[in-house]
Amino acid sequence: MRDTSHLGQVWADRMTTVERDQGFPDSEPRDAATLMLIDRSGPEPKVLLGRRHAGHKFLPGKFVFPGGRIEPLDRQMPARGELHPVMQEKLLTRIAEPSADYARGLPLTAVRETAEETGLLLGVKAETPPAVPGDIWADFATAGVIPDLGQVYFIARAITPPRRPKRYDTRFFTADASSIAHTIEGVVGPDSELVELVWVPIAEAAQLDMPTITGVVLEELLARVENGMGHDLPVPFYFMENQRFFRELL
Repeated sequence: MRDTSHLGQVWADRMTTVERDQGFPDSEPRDAATLMLIDRSGPEPKVLLGRRHAGHKFLPGKFVFPGGRIEPLDRQMPARGELHPVMQEKLLTRIAEPSADYARGLPLTAVRETAEETGLLLGVKAETPPAVPGDIWADFATAGVIPDLGQVYFIARAITPPRRPKRYDTRFFTADASSIAHTIEGVVGPDSELVELVWVPIAEAAQLDMPTITGVVLEELLARVENGMGHDLPVPFYFMENQRFFRELL
């Protein structure tokens, strides 16, 4: 079994000067979710990353996983199946106001953001289009795709350190490439949020220009793949408190 207990210190050691700058007014982190899509059909697993537009103020030109902030309608989106109870328990650990709707909204956010940023709709084809709660989910109704919560696994959680310009409480999920039910062409391009998508072996992906925490979570993902991807495996939680870095297990 791959040992990832050292990764909390790796996060602390690898942070760049920009990432260490805590000269901004403090703010509460916003709930967010991101999805690490993996392809395990070949001899070594690959992960999908997108390069952000160089003109963005936040993480310009960096390679990232598709993701973004949770929206209220994400909790209302119909889905196939329910969260695995252990996954739900981990998603609701150390949450001020835990609820089942809150927990299911997080992976659904990751699925929606993946569709918006890459054109890849994850889930299963439905006999009838799902009754979506609003326009942000309209592409799923048009394509006749309903998300499947059983396809998604919770890999890690990380909170941006205090006094940064933007702070997120991000949950990192993964799903297999076989869960892609529909593709919308033309979403990624020179004028889009993501200007290119690349499939890279997980073990090599951290060599790309990416935020430090992204590279650290890639190592957590590789360990989960090697250890069988079960919901009962521990989920690392990265955060900074009183100028100290922590990696706890949920």
